[in-house]
Amino acid sequence: MRTANVFFQSMLAGCLQEAEDGREYIFEYTPEYAGLPISLTMPVQTEVYVFKEFPPFFDGLLPEGAQLEALLRLHKLDRDDKFGQLLLIGADTVGAVTIAEES
Repeated sequence: MRTANVFFQSMLAGCLQEAEDGREYIFEYTPEYAGLPISLTMPVQTEVYVFKEFPPFFDGLLPEGAQLEALLRLHKLDRDDKFGQLLLIGADTVGAVTIAEES
């Protein structure tokens, strides 16, 4: 299972997890987080968000076109490994959300 910390304006907002088979993703806000939601589609709540495919909000952070091709080639990533792509570009996303692999 891979896990990534999700930050909103440099504040830890929650955690995104990928199930070992890559067929389920879970996002959960940290109990201490009292900021704005990272997405209007995921309001801050105590319940977890479960997705059967890569969450649309996080998919929207990923590069496309030539940038995606360069990322895949440079890091020898599988095109379908969206979680891996997110971990690679997570510190340099557009907007207030950043991603860092949980250590």
